[in-house]
Amino acid sequence: MTAAIERDGLPEWLLPVRAAAESVLPEQLSRFLPPTEGGRPSAVLMLFGEGAAGPDLLLLLIERARSLRAHAGQPSFPGGALDPEDGDPAGPGPVAAALREAEEETGLDPTGVQVFATLPALYIPVSGFVVTTVLGWWRRESPVGPVDPAETGAVFRVPIADLTDPANRARLRHPSGYTGPAFEVADRLVWGFTAGVIDRVLHYSGLEQPWDRSRTLALSEEALQLTAPDRQRDRGSPAPR
Repeated sequence: MTAAIERDGLPEWLLPVRAAAESVLPEQLSRFLPPTEGGRPSAVLMLFGEGAAGPDLLLLLIERARSLRAHAGQPSFPGGALDPEDGDPAGPGPVAAALREAEEETGLDPTGVQVFATLPALYIPVSGFVVTTVLGWWRRESPVGPVDPAETGAVFRVPIADLTDPANRARLRHPSGYTGPAFEVADRLVWGFTAGVIDRVLHYSGLEQPWDRSRTLALSEEALQLTAPDRQRDRGSPAPR
């Protein structure tokens, strides 16, 4: 079965996501907003697809290599800092950067992606990045996988049905004392900035299901060891939602 296609070539189920992205305010996404000065412009790609079984809603995520100095081992969206050739951070730069980084990290063919919205830029205190999340529809799929194992540990797709399943939802307690959304999916724990963006997109697009917000998880010892360099740089600032 193929999902119904509505205006602009998007499947019908993506229209509420686009509507939410076009109307949401930065403070509705996170309490960590870009500083008036400073911060390194960057972008990530939140890529929606559809599985072979029909209207399965999927996201493309990567797992950062455990050898990296920042955010090691954490599931995240493909992305990175803007390069000069990407263009103006206030213009086309974030879209160009998100697609370029996704291609470099996963082998994704960017010509098969239809960008349909961007979210307001948010701030990651631990790295100093000002991040624009670019939303794309994977209208023509291409093979994906880690291009450089030293940078990308794994590439995986997660059905949104799994992300919205209340059994997979929790709050994660960060060593700083801050708690934020988390998802137990694909034998991984998705948390931090990535989980926060997913949580807010599900909420404001009406895809979220009621879940137990009192359920709280803690990082494993292995994850704590991997995040130690981040916490040392951050000197106690909480992990972004």
